[in-house]
Amino acid sequence: MIALNSLHHWLASCLVGACLFGLAVLGPAHAQSLADAGEQPPPKSKAINLVSAEEIERSAQGQYQKLLQQADAKNALAAPDNPQLKRLHRIAERIIPHAAKFNVRAPQWRWEVNLIGSTQINAFCMPGGKIAFYSGILQKLKLSDDEVAMVMGHEIAHALQEHGRERVGKARVAQALTLGASVLSHVMGYGDLGGQVVSGGSQLALLKFSREDETEADRIGMEIAARAGYDPRGASVLWQKMSATGKGEPPQWFSTHPSHDTRIREIEALLPQMLPLYAHARGLSMESLPGYGR
Repeated sequence: MIALNSLHHWLASCLVGACLFGLAVLGPAHAQSLADAGEQPPPKSKAINLVSAEEIERSAQGQYQKLLQQADAKNALAAPDNPQLKRLHRIAERIIPHAAKFNVRAPQWRWEVNLIGSTQINAFCMPGGKIAFYSGILQKLKLSDDEVAMVMGHEIAHALQEHGRERVGKARVAQALTLGASVLSHVMGYGDLGGQVVSGGSQLALLKFSREDETEADRIGMEIAARAGYDPRGASVLWQKMSATGKGEPPQWFSTHPSHDTRIREIEALLPQMLPLYAHARGLSMESLPGYGR
């Protein structure tokens, strides 16, 4: 019995050590300052170091190509002469040169832009610059070029800030913690309760980080689009359109995105920083900027 108790204590100590390691990895890493802007970027979790940029970009390349093949097999992949695809290419060509400010690897990425025929209101940019728009977001929301640029800038920002890489790292830590808690619970006679508790906690943590990722992507996406000469006021209009179509959206706490109202308020609060960038790109003074859509 003494030996068994000693084993229990040893296993418990190991689990505590693993949890502390996991918390340390999931905790923020020291961020480098943005010297040119005098700003401090949001701290990154150390979990990002568990996955290399090269690994996540190779994986994204394979997934992207598989998606395009599936779309092509269904005749849902837009042809090179598709007017909407040409429009996306034109917008991307203006935005991409401003990406290097936020990720030194961006100039080496093999950027791609594709359009997939689907009713989904969706778009994404995978690590390595693999962009896809679904036709539903263009057709259903009737987006202007400024609004398309805000969507594209937002999705590119996720790739530039390596949010996907960070989430994969966090998932690996969460998986290890869940396994350790499950093993200890079985030894202690509690079934898989430990695994369930740790798993639930890690999911809530990931959701929280995801909402922060979305807010960061809104800010950076607006900036690179504004520097490319697209009106950042389009971001507010975009989310007003999204709000009109997003009936029955989930409560903010359980959502991986901020609520529409919260997002619109945060975007409008950023406009004093973004409009001067847009005016400079247009060669205009702030006083001479026309109203949105004019």
